[in-house]
Amino acid sequence: MRLIKIRRKSEQKLRHFNKGEHGSSTIEFAIMLPLLVIVFAGTAELGRLFYTYTTLAKASAVGARYLSTSRNVVNGTTTEKTNAKTEARNLVVCGIKSSVATACNGQTPVVPGLTTANVLICDNFSTACSPPLAAGPIKYFKVEIQNYPFSA
Repeated sequence: MRLIKIRRKSEQKLRHFNKGEHGSSTIEFAIMLPLLVIVFAGTAELGRLFYTYTTLAKASAVGARYLSTSRNVVNGTTTEKTNAKTEARNLVVCGIKSSVATACNGQTPVVPGLTTANVLICDNFSTACSPPLAAGPIKYFKVEIQNYPFSA
């Protein structure tokens, strides 16, 4: 008889305990939601950072490829060399091959905030590179993006 009463009391306590858990999943969700939002936003921002990095790397490669195939940069006059470098800067910034220094004004840059002032072209002849590029009969060019203002 006593055993049955003890079981009933413990079952009643268990039922009472289970009745108190109705809102616990809502509270757990409310606690975890800010953390999940931060993780999601951080993942999206990291993806945007990688997208920007690869776009800038590809754009600088386009500028270097253009300069390495341009005859004016190697054998041209000073004006032709300057125009070829301006064309390369415009290709890097907005994808337009133009020798006008303001050709990218009003155009959408490949990455928001990129300007021709961010593009450094060095060749060890007119602009020294750091570290220096190899000298010899083949002319090398280095196109860099400097001081790009990435905003998170």
